[in-house]
Amino acid sequence: MLVVPAVLAIDVLAADEEFDPNTVTPGIWGFVLTFLVMVAVVLLILDMTRRMRRVNMRAQVRAQLAAEAEAAARDAELAEADGQAIDAGDEPPHDGDEPPREEGGRPDSAG
Repeated sequence: MLVVPAVLAIDVLAADEEFDPNTVTPGIWGFVLTFLVMVAVVLLILDMTRRMRRVNMRAQVRAQLAAEAEAAARDAELAEADGQAIDAGDEPPHDGDEPPREEGGRPDSAG
């Protein structure tokens, strides 16, 4: 029973307080919160851009280091192959059975 008079009172108050939708604004707090959200988004975008550049740069450096290491390994392999070919033509390989010789041609007695 008490509910009906309360609903009627609210209905009467709502009819008295009609407003123009064109004059309703969010106010200063709406502007401040919108501005803070915008600043946060801009800062997040700048941070993301910085991190993406860092990741891309690291990937480029890793690829460059890998290419340099591969080239160095290939050059070392070619140099080793060339060195073996040159060494093979100079002297016959030693068996390692005979002791090292002194300048006079005799085996080293200190040995």
